[in-house]
Amino acid sequence: MAKKKEEETKKKHVPVVTKKSIQFLEKYINNPAPTGYEWEGQKIWLDYLKPYIDEHFIDNYGTAVGVINPKASYKVVIEAHADEISWYVNYITSDGLIYVIRNGGSDHQIAPSKRVNIHTEKGLVKAVFGWPAIHTRHGDKEQAPELKNIFLDCGCTTKEEVEKLGIHVGCVITYEDEFMILNDRYYVGRALDNRVGGFMIAEVARLLKENKKKLPFGLYIVNSVQEEIGLRGAEMIAQRIKPNVAIVTDVTHDTTTPMINKITQGDLASGKGPVVSYAPAVQTNLNKLLIKTAEKNNIPFQRQASSRSTGTDTDAFAYSNGGVPSALISLPLRYMHTTVEMVHKEDVDNVISLIYESLLNIKADQDFREFS
Repeated sequence: MAKKKEEETKKKHVPVVTKKSIQFLEKYINNPAPTGYEWEGQKIWLDYLKPYIDEHFIDNYGTAVGVINPKASYKVVIEAHADEISWYVNYITSDGLIYVIRNGGSDHQIAPSKRVNIHTEKGLVKAVFGWPAIHTRHGDKEQAPELKNIFLDCGCTTKEEVEKLGIHVGCVITYEDEFMILNDRYYVGRALDNRVGGFMIAEVARLLKENKKKLPFGLYIVNSVQEEIGLRGAEMIAQRIKPNVAIVTDVTHDTTTPMINKITQGDLASGKGPVVSYAPAVQTNLNKLLIKTAEKNNIPFQRQASSRSTGTDTDAFAYSNGGVPSALISLPLRYMHTTVEMVHKEDVDNVISLIYESLLNIKADQDFREFS
């Protein structure tokens, strides 16, 4: 009885994203933007963002930045990364089959039977990851999918036929799976890691504009490239912007599904709110600001500890320019680096709200040091 009363008095969740926002998210997720080839996705993102910013710029490798109050000397970054994992054509056999190498952390075990798009100068070429039928796989120990034995079949029977389609070594390959909403509760798709982050920071800019909030600093909304191969886009753009503060958002593991050890991975669940991190790169006082903001605004949140690094663009910003106070707000995600990545709708709303409210609590020229 007491539990029921507690549930009834619990604050009802109010969605932040709109129908128009979801249309943008679906278009953005469905567009392929593999590491090193993020341009088309960045165009979609900037087109959505432009009504809410004062100006924008793009660097030589494709990181896109929207700016509010560009003349302000104190600079705050909110950041996500735009790229998705993919494959490269590595070798074409004489009988027209294609072997691949990773572009980022692509999972070889999910590849068999997947449909893909091979990106060529002549346009997209359809192909499938082939796999021997169960009837033919005999022996005491079944061979598992490995990088050395997964291959693409694009319907050709010779190397020459493959090449006539425009396919060559170095062509990039993406999965064709698309966005959906599951049980009116989860957003599902490939590349939610971390294109959903780009979506969330764009929504922050929208809220600032629609609520007519005036910030006492310059806000740089950054959608970085090449995170999946070592935080490279963030490294480059941090040197260009030279921010005073950086709040990064990325995904982290929902550890409630089978075969995940909570002792090593932590106890994190979709639907229970954004995740704040504790790590050497996370600046203590900026992190406290995030937590106090969540508590003040009744935003649910979870905690995660990282040993040496966060493994996100937070590390790149934190250790740039002589040290930039940086913090990480993560979104719990199921099935990372698959084509069915899942995030909870309420968590997405709450990450947006936490970033938005935190920005309203940062003062111009704020010093986050413990002492001076």
